[in-house]
Amino acid sequence: MNALSLSWVATAYLLTSAVFLVPFGKMADIYGRKKVYSLGILVYGISSLAIIFAPFSWMLIVLRAIQGIGGSMIFSTSVAILTSVYPVNERGKVLGWNIGAVYLGLSSGPFLGGILTQQLGWRSIFVVSAVFSFSIIPFIFLKLKQEWADAKDEKFDFKGSLVYMAGLFLVMYGFPMLNTLTGFCLVVSGTIVLAGFFILENHVTYPVLDLSHFKRNKTFIFSNIAAFINYSATFAVTFLLSLYLQYIKGFSPQTAGLIMVTQPITMAIFSPLAGRLSDKIEPRVVASIGMTLTTIGLIPFIFLGFHTSVSFITIALMLIGTGFGLFSSPNTNAIMSSVERKYYGIASASVGTMRMTGQSISMGIAMLIFAVNMGKVKITPEFYPLFLDSTRIAFIIFTLLCLVGIFASLVRGKIITSR
Repeated sequence: MNALSLSWVATAYLLTSAVFLVPFGKMADIYGRKKVYSLGILVYGISSLAIIFAPFSWMLIVLRAIQGIGGSMIFSTSVAILTSVYPVNERGKVLGWNIGAVYLGLSSGPFLGGILTQQLGWRSIFVVSAVFSFSIIPFIFLKLKQEWADAKDEKFDFKGSLVYMAGLFLVMYGFPMLNTLTGFCLVVSGTIVLAGFFILENHVTYPVLDLSHFKRNKTFIFSNIAAFINYSATFAVTFLLSLYLQYIKGFSPQTAGLIMVTQPITMAIFSPLAGRLSDKIEPRVVASIGMTLTTIGLIPFIFLGFHTSVSFITIALMLIGTGFGLFSSPNTNAIMSSVERKYYGIASASVGTMRMTGQSISMGIAMLIFAVNMGKVKITPEFYPLFLDSTRIAFIIFTLLCLVGIFASLVRGKIITSR
């Protein structure tokens, strides 16, 4: 598979995750967060199992998209369940531990994935994914005995959901191809459909996405914008560096994974600390410091070259990890604390949507730069200089995005955690 096809393995998952998050978040508020979460674990496990037997690259990408649907059910409910269970004065701490656990998983992923790929082949990664997914199911029924459906009196907005999903899909699918007429038309069409969605939702009694949160809730909207920018500027770092370390530096997948593990490890260390701080200090302050550190950490990658040292890369990754760890849990705390209890599912979905759309846009930016600079070619020695140029351009864009993110984080206003 060429660089563009490889990137679709990640993007297909992110695309479907992002598109389904808001509808599943609303379903969770109406029909029960535990039900949606449980179904998500099941879909994720079954699709992981199916990927093991995928004989063609296109089938791998399709199954990754189905896996993303399961992921969207999990991401739209997990934070909502935690927020429903724990009191306000412990919310930041709990979200910090939750995000720390996520990044502990991420820190294990590159390292273990590198070992599995090198020793047993890439399919073994999805064997592990399937085993972990199915092992979670008994714990759901043994430990999550309560159900949470705070908006059970509302009706689900099927029409609005379909319009929203269609618009978001068109924009996100077309963005990586924005340099072509097809991509441009898809993005324009998606933007028009989303504009129609916003008009439609103003005339629905129980909208899938209550626009009042975006009109009158400054904390909610700017916290979401900050999250979107943060993920847009950081997600493709792992993808770009994994290619750089393996092709330019000649490292094995296992060694490359070991180097890249420094970023999520520092995220896992600082997320619980930042969560506890956000219960005591204004979350905006902690999150803004985190965004600033992330920006500083991105700058060194603008100067990547053939002879860049591993220690240089490791220090930059640690800076990004520290910044992201300080940003993420306070920002999530701000979003969840800015809405009423009945909207926890949709707020949790908005956290996930900003993450997934931001990650998809991040990959889209990388793919777009590759498409314009390199075209559909495999990364061979003759194209190494073009690959490095493309990587540098991507990191310039990501750094500029993070600078804007600092502003969005600062202007959100004082965060009230009383709900």
